[in-house]
Amino acid sequence: MKATAKDLRFHSKELLDTVSRGEEVIITLRGKPHAKLIPINRTDKNNESVDNALFGIWKDNQSVKNVDSYIRNLRKGRFQ
Repeated sequence: MKATAKDLRFHSKELLDTVSRGEEVIITLRGKPHAKLIPINRTDKNNESVDNALFGIWKDNQSVKNVDSYIRNLRKGRFQ
């Protein structure tokens, strides 16, 4: 199914219902495809459900063991 950016803005619920039924929705802007809505539980051959390496990028970093204190230290100069 194709939809315009205006359709996405004004009819997002209907488009999400369409996606939940298993259809893909191509969002166009000025007549050219810009985005694709696909069901979240669908796995493509190219996009198999594997762990995203970006989420584990800091897992072995010893300076980030306590995330709260790490963020406080980063922001320390901004809020004093």
